[in-house]
Amino acid sequence: GGEFGIGSSDPPPISSPRTPSIFHRVRISTSVLRYLRKSLPPALPQPPQLKEAQPDCIVLYFTSLRVVRRTFEDCYVVRSILHGFRVSIDERDLSMDGKYLGEVHEILGTSGKVALPVVLIGGRCIVGLDEIRELHESGELKQIIAGLFPPTAVAASNECDLCGGLRFVLCEECSGSHKIYSEKG
Repeated sequence: GGEFGIGSSDPPPISSPRTPSIFHRVRISTSVLRYLRKSLPPALPQPPQLKEAQPDCIVLYFTSLRVVRRTFEDCYVVRSILHGFRVSIDERDLSMDGKYLGEVHEILGTSGKVALPVVLIGGRCIVGLDEIRELHESGELKQIIAGLFPPTAVAASNECDLCGGLRFVLCEECSGSHKIYSEKG
């Protein structure tokens, strides 16, 4: 009869929990968040307001230490992007002077670890390579910098006419394959 055994044809009832397991809920919520992130336009975070807004200046906080490779590479790429605009940049290397770390903490309003690079453009704070790259690829970074510096200021910057501020020029004869020695007179 009522019991399940060898000769019984009725399967035992399957007991299922009334609420999904924690793993199922986490998987569902992750899927929903991923869908929302892709389908909704990204919200623009409000940049931190600076105590001393510098309206006509670009300040780059970076590191030249190669210990953390990704951070160093991110800083290098941001420096390259900014140098491509041929404007004056105040570069502050946190690995060379500890007071710059205090400045970054004050700007960001944090006291823990700092994500580098940090760029201040006309008082606006931009943190990280991804944000700079996104602004650069969309053309917004060019507009921000163009609004900050008039076209005559870019042409009259204090860069060398020969090397354009790169500080290194290859020899036209040997293409840089030989050292050039000069005698001081």
